[in-house]
Amino acid sequence: MKAVQEFISITPWTIIFQICNLLILFRLIKKFLFKPVMAVLEKRQQEIDGIYDAAGKDRNDAMKMKEEYTRKMSGAREEADRLVRNAVDTAQRRGDAIVDEAKTEAAHLKQKAETEIEQEKKKAYSELMGDISGMAADIAGRMVEREINPEDHRGLVEDFIRNAGEAS
Repeated sequence: MKAVQEFISITPWTIIFQICNLLILFRLIKKFLFKPVMAVLEKRQQEIDGIYDAAGKDRNDAMKMKEEYTRKMSGAREEADRLVRNAVDTAQRRGDAIVDEAKTEAAHLKQKAETEIEQEKKKAYSELMGDISGMAADIAGRMVEREINPEDHRGLVEDFIRNAGEAS
């Protein structure tokens, strides 16, 4: 049991050497393991922060682009509405001008037709008056040639009426 006791026994020099070994091991691990690992972790953290910053910047840019797009679309919509209103106004004015022109042309044609009708009436009246005056002269000539009695007079009038009906 003595051997077991010596194996389990605590010697102060062994504890001091073990503590020194542990401190040296911690120092070496800190210098050769923790510092490089911490440098890698810090570098990764900086990369992640850079990615977050870039994403935030891209998000802000996207929001600005969206606002600009919305503003431009609103402007384009207003421009399209203005163009449509102008086109409708122009078409309305052109339509009114065409209607006015057609009314003027119709009035002119009506006036021309009325003038031609009036001229035709005058011409027909003149021809009719010429025919009547010719017949009257013919009757007067016949009356002068012979002496008229009431029966002859009635016959001449009936003859005149018959000839007037044939002439028209």
